[in-house]
Amino acid sequence: MRTGKLVLIVFLIVSTSSAFGLSKRTRAVRTKHHRLVRHLNWNPLIRGSHESMLRQNEEIDRLGLPRIEDDTQLEELKTNLQLVELVDTKTMRVDPRLDPALRYCKPWTRDFVDDISSAYYDQFKTKIQVNSAVRTVEHQKQLRRHNRNAAPETGETASSHLAGLTVDIAKRGMTKKQHKWFENYLADLRQHSLIEAAEERRQAVFHIMVSERYAEWRTEQALAKE
Repeated sequence: MRTGKLVLIVFLIVSTSSAFGLSKRTRAVRTKHHRLVRHLNWNPLIRGSHESMLRQNEEIDRLGLPRIEDDTQLEELKTNLQLVELVDTKTMRVDPRLDPALRYCKPWTRDFVDDISSAYYDQFKTKIQVNSAVRTVEHQKQLRRHNRNAAPETGETASSHLAGLTVDIAKRGMTKKQHKWFENYLADLRQHSLIEAAEERRQAVFHIMVSERYAEWRTEQALAKE
């Protein structure tokens, strides 16, 4: 009788161990599959590159713009109206978590935000959200401490946020149709060398630097409609 019980106990232990091992293997296969699917699905139309970062900094240098060092320099640019404020509108909102002191950008960048948000709202009756705009060198340094994906604060590939040309627009919550529309809108402007843009992989945003040429192009488009 005792021998029978012992055999039964051993059988249960072996069965349980086998099932546990199978479960671990199954989870590992599923995890690998999900990672593979995510990798295969990552094929953005608006892809960032080293060359794009170089072009962004070339545009900043062409315009002779400073990389904003600190809050003092930032406030001077605001006072001189070289940077303008981004505020919530019918078609656009600013992420409430963004520091109010950093809700600024170049005038033509704000024009771009107004234009794309209006076009997006006309299509989908929903707002876009600006997650980030101007930054100082000090702020970029702090950002890089906990975000390895952030661009450097100095050098030929420094973040274009430092000159106030750039905004990050949220992509989280977009449907496939909305996402595709947004990609195509940016791709058209990029083809005309009016923006440099990248769909971020680790942050749910589109990074968009707007060239000063956008202001002239916008005026031409308005005149053509008259």
